[in-house]
Amino acid sequence: MLECRGRMPLPLRTIGCGSGFQPRKKPEIRNHMNPTILIIDDDAKLNQLLKDFLKDFGYDVSTATHPARGLKKLKQAPPDLVILDIMLPEMDGFEVCRAIRQTSNVPIIMLTARGEVTDKVVGLELGADDYLAKPFEPRELVARVQSVLRRSRQFNDNQVLTFDRLAIDLDKRIALLDGHPVDLTTNEFAALALLARNAGKVLNRDQILQELRGMDCDAFNRSVDIAVSRLRQKLKDNPRSPEFIKTVWGSGYIFIGNHAD
Repeated sequence: MLECRGRMPLPLRTIGCGSGFQPRKKPEIRNHMNPTILIIDDDAKLNQLLKDFLKDFGYDVSTATHPARGLKKLKQAPPDLVILDIMLPEMDGFEVCRAIRQTSNVPIIMLTARGEVTDKVVGLELGADDYLAKPFEPRELVARVQSVLRRSRQFNDNQVLTFDRLAIDLDKRIALLDGHPVDLTTNEFAALALLARNAGKVLNRDQILQELRGMDCDAFNRSVDIAVSRLRQKLKDNPRSPEFIKTVWGSGYIFIGNHAD
């Protein structure tokens, strides 16, 4: 057993050793540059094991065992994705997530030895894109990483959806409200794009959750409600008199924005 200081022990087999584990060939990366990942976790041994495993899948990985150092690395060389532990010294992962979201919309996967739904909800509310409880299988982490990165890069059709006060550039992943950029996380943009592309059609939570795939369903689909709630706040959309996103009670949500002429 690999001891995670003060946390739930992480079985060695869960990080790719033993149990018939077979090394996999490095997958083909379509981009000229490998995706970059920053791991912020105070467990140096775990960081190294995850770094070695993720490198086998074509990712360039840097690590930090202290939150301040992690934030400095993020500023100096912004990664494509952050893997962030909750239980950190001086600043917990929630505080670090909040600090990151003040300046960056980089996708964040949070790790913790605690699996309470309340922790997951707090992470979502702060803008995390996914949440994984320890111990976990390394292949599951890779699947989550691939899923989050795929969501963050899925729009490449150069299409711009325009409404009265809102423009959504699906390729650049930019939303403009009255001509001003709206800071959206990966999940928030994915939810907005899905709703806007299906304007006038009611989408239930399961359909939206498929777009936000990666979040655990045991959060009682709160990931969908939280993403929509944060979207409304950022779009200044009053749910009692909505301009963009309307709740259809018992069914889901519908985008009601008027297409620009």
